[in-house]
Amino acid sequence: MTSHPSATTRRDLLAATTARLRAAGLDEPAREARLLVKAALGLTDADLIARDEVAVEDGHIVHLTALTSRRAGGEPLARLTGRREFWSLDLALSPDTLVPRPETEILVEAALAAFPERDSPLRILDLGTGSGAILAALLAERPAAYGVGVDRAEGAARQASINLERLGFSGRFGILVGEWAQAIGARFDLVVSNPPYIVTSDIATLEREVREHDPHLALDGGADGLEAYRAIAAALPGLLAPGGRVVLELGAGQEAAVAGLLRARNLTPTPARRDLAGIARAIVAEAP
Repeated sequence: MTSHPSATTRRDLLAATTARLRAAGLDEPAREARLLVKAALGLTDADLIARDEVAVEDGHIVHLTALTSRRAGGEPLARLTGRREFWSLDLALSPDTLVPRPETEILVEAALAAFPERDSPLRILDLGTGSGAILAALLAERPAAYGVGVDRAEGAARQASINLERLGFSGRFGILVGEWAQAIGARFDLVVSNPPYIVTSDIATLEREVREHDPHLALDGGADGLEAYRAIAAALPGLLAPGGRVVLELGAGQEAAVAGLLRARNLTPTPARRDLAGIARAIVAEAP
């Protein structure tokens, strides 16, 4: 028996998905609907624009309906599509990785400003690399650099390696599984990290998309939110080359405490870069 495609077209699905997400109160229902339709049907933007009258098979409709219900119920879009753009790079995600946030690009900006020469042969260490987003952005902007990423979660380390390889950085990176810098025996010009910095008791108050879908290992900064910073700061004297710099992402209100931890290790911090909300977001410190 021949299976006949549904009379529902791509255009119909896009309209229906947009309406469903709008009814759920999402801020950008049209943009998110387009991304969900593309993910569910395996389409490109060109497919949706130039061939929106193509009928869709019932199985694809069922899959899209399920994805739309999950998004309307609060599951992050990036978790549903399995992808997120960061620094104009397309990254695949896994359950062990955070969804890269726009504010983390401020850390990348600070690191690039610390080493402004594009062809500088930097040695970069990314602690808690997750999806590899930060390391990928830095390797893209500094083509003579070599980077090492470390993560405690084996799944995150595996995903970072996949992303970096797919983005064309083969031969320019290494990925390790380890507890911060314990597996590292080299020195670097630049150390970067977006460590877990949420106070343990505050995790329950985070937005639902974060508290229910991001890995808690990548969120939980301990009783005061500074546990990871202490571990990183203690390792920095043995990680940074002379004149090397560290760039750390900060949580709200953590600048003074983290600056103190860095000074205690004979590093010299400068005032942190702020995000659009005025929050001190990325602190840079230099080794002697």
